Amino acid sequence: MLRYLPFLLVLALTIYTFIDCLNTPEDEVKHLPKVVWVIIILLFSIVGPVVWLVAGKKRVASGGLGGGGGRQRWVAPDDNPDFLKSLDEEKKRRNEDEV
Repeated sequence: MLRYLPFLLVLALTIYTFIDCLNTPEDEVKHLPKVVWVIIILLFSIVGPVVWLVAGKKRVASGGLGGGGGRQRWVAPDDNPDFLKSLDEEKKRRNEDEV
């Protein structure tokens, strides 16, 4: 069973990178068109997936407060000023309705 482990790891890496490539939006793919990346991943069993992981797509730094890569970070409702403002407006509207 242990002799099949390298084959299974390469297969898992290939499947992961193939799906990752297919799910990546076209504007986040670097250097080559997405179709070419898929062909590279499928034809070159170890090298293709590794190259995709290293150089194939724009990676967003995780963590930090600045958010990165132009993506809008998710904000919890109690930290979202727009949500808190809408709560205040709703509270004022209810108070006006009661009077």
